[in-house]
Amino acid sequence: MRRFIIVFFVLVFGKIGAQTYEIGVFAGGANNIGDVGRTNFILPSGLAYGGLFKWNKSKRYAWRVSFIHGKFKADDSKSSISSRRQRGYVVKNSMTEASVGLEFNFVDYNLHRLGPAFTPYLYTGVTYFRYDYNYFDAGQFINFNQTDGSFAIPMTVGAKYRLNQFLILGAEIGARYTFTDNLDASNPEKSRLISNQLNVAFGNIFSDDWYVFSGLTLTYTFGRKPCQDCFE
Repeated sequence: MRRFIIVFFVLVFGKIGAQTYEIGVFAGGANNIGDVGRTNFILPSGLAYGGLFKWNKSKRYAWRVSFIHGKFKADDSKSSISSRRQRGYVVKNSMTEASVGLEFNFVDYNLHRLGPAFTPYLYTGVTYFRYDYNYFDAGQFINFNQTDGSFAIPMTVGAKYRLNQFLILGAEIGARYTFTDNLDASNPEKSRLISNQLNVAFGNIFSDDWYVFSGLTLTYTFGRKPCQDCFE
């Protein structure tokens, strides 16, 4: 029994010690995909920045938490759709999100070995965000001076490269499918902040909005270096 307990603690604490943590920053741009402005998937119209933390559980996946703030400008005059150009709406909004989920590496990514380490990766999980609540009334943009909240599903693809023993540089594009249709002020009827009796919705009211963060990450790795075979 004593031998079993010793082996158990060696295995458990050996694996705990084998974890590597990362903390760092994100910087890039943001754009929306909705009923106002352009419909390009990647075309930042405002800045985005934030921080992130990763817990590398193995060479293939890591738990990830991030906090990012971004803003966008949707301008009908720059759209390729003629009806939008004739309408001429302009919307500005900002989002502040908290996201938690799983990052999956395409190839083995061992931070405890010397030499370069590179891998593409995918990230998904659950996101909650706050955004500025606005709407149009008789063609006029109305700033309601309040915020609303919603959930989103993040779908991120990226690649990361270890610069040295402590620093990792990454590049990623992350689309968020939201559960609101009012990021672009096109459907306030779905929001709790305004009466459903106001008929001010326009565009495709059956399709929720998206927003995209694209940019670079720089993280610093720390944590106890494991024994030679713990991270295999």
